[in-house]
Amino acid sequence: MNTCPECYSEKSRITPMYKPYECLSEHTQYVCGTCHRCICIEKDQTRGLYRWNFPFKSLEDAKLYFRTAEFVLKEPCAIYELKPDKNRSTFKIFRNKLELTNYLKRNKTIKCNKTPVFKTDKYCEYPKTEVRRLTMDEVNFYMSGR
Repeated sequence: MNTCPECYSEKSRITPMYKPYECLSEHTQYVCGTCHRCICIEKDQTRGLYRWNFPFKSLEDAKLYFRTAEFVLKEPCAIYELKPDKNRSTFKIFRNKLELTNYLKRNKTIKCNKTPVFKTDKYCEYPKTEVRRLTMDEVNFYMSGR
């Protein structure tokens, strides 16, 4: 299977992962201009953060939301493996090493080797990308392909 050069996924219907129907019908989506995968780009109303701001359980999950971070920030980003404790890893997207360093200063119990596990070197715009709410017909069509 080929990886999409825009959104870095091999599966064009893998997201949203959490409550997919609700997310597709109620949240703004980044619609990949290349493979048409929808990625939630809605800000959390309570905390004012995007989905990509939160830690992920796996590198694969973090990569699924990586493109939305790049798109919002308009710059290349990186994913780092964080170790909140010795038996668990999480993966978090950062704009740069300074942002990572500041995060680690605020969260002193979290360990990180400061080498990204995934990164891009430059930010690219894609002409067919859309950021919008889907119609109910689009939601149903997208869900039927999952």
